[in-house]
Amino acid sequence: MIEKLGILQGDITKLATDAIVNAANSSLLGGGGVDGAIHRAAGPQLLEECRSLRGCNTGEAKITKGYNLPAKWIIHTVGPIWSNGRSGEPEALRSCYLECFKLAVKHDIKTIAFPAISCGVYGFPVDQAARIAIGTTIEFLKREQSLEGVSFVCFGDQDYETYVEVFGELC
Repeated sequence: MIEKLGILQGDITKLATDAIVNAANSSLLGGGGVDGAIHRAAGPQLLEECRSLRGCNTGEAKITKGYNLPAKWIIHTVGPIWSNGRSGEPEALRSCYLECFKLAVKHDIKTIAFPAISCGVYGFPVDQAARIAIGTTIEFLKREQSLEGVSFVCFGDQDYETYVEVFGELC
């Protein structure tokens, strides 16, 4: 199972996986960070399709085509905004991963790449987010065999180092 997991540093929009995950805002109409990068790289058709989805709630996920991306699919999920850690943020972040996995199974996705959901402007502490991301993924892979590869893609050095450290502790 651990052999199905990977941690990468780089640009998630360049990955040729079946699906990439977008750390979206609730409108699904684009924004900053990874969300803006995915919308720019996918092209204007993505915005058109996202308009038809009528947004997404925190902890939920919706799927679109990948358009101009190497990935066939984009799974959009809305992570929680960090407040104090006692306002349901960990549970909502865990839900993001589980909802993405449900869509992956439903659409026969074999490989999927996640950014560090909620770790940018939403302020979720990276070490806690990495534990939730990796821990939830390990739990899911113990129950579901259809996924062949799950990657965590970190843009910056610090996020990457934290994810590698947490991966070493949990695996």
